[in-house]
Amino acid sequence: LIPVLESGGGLVQTGDSLRLSCRAAGAPTMGWFRHVLGKQREAVGCISPDGTRTFYNDAVKGRFTISRDNAKNTVWLEMHDLKTEDSAEYYCGTINFGPYDFCSEPTTRYSINWARGTQVTVSS
Repeated sequence: LIPVLESGGGLVQTGDSLRLSCRAAGAPTMGWFRHVLGKQREAVGCISPDGTRTFYNDAVKGRFTISRDNAKNTVWLEMHDLKTEDSAEYYCGTINFGPYDFCSEPTTRYSINWARGTQVTVSS
């Protein structure tokens, strides 16, 4: 099932907050990733199907929160205290099989269903 990144990107200033949402039926394990041109895609974090377990990249730990409401088929990435280095294109991706913290491993290890990205730009 292909996830759909529904909303949330934009231009904000440092210290601001944004919330991205991704819709995916079937409560799959989901990860959030980001990519800057010229750099490798980076995992932001991921969440288990029941929402009880999450993994975060150290760069966002304490500022970003991933949560889900399976009744709404929606996973959110809440980003607070945004920094210029958070500027990137953000993606959500789901897997049908694998651990909840799959995003902490190379993405080539899993068959990931990718949603289209959304640009987040943080200006100083």
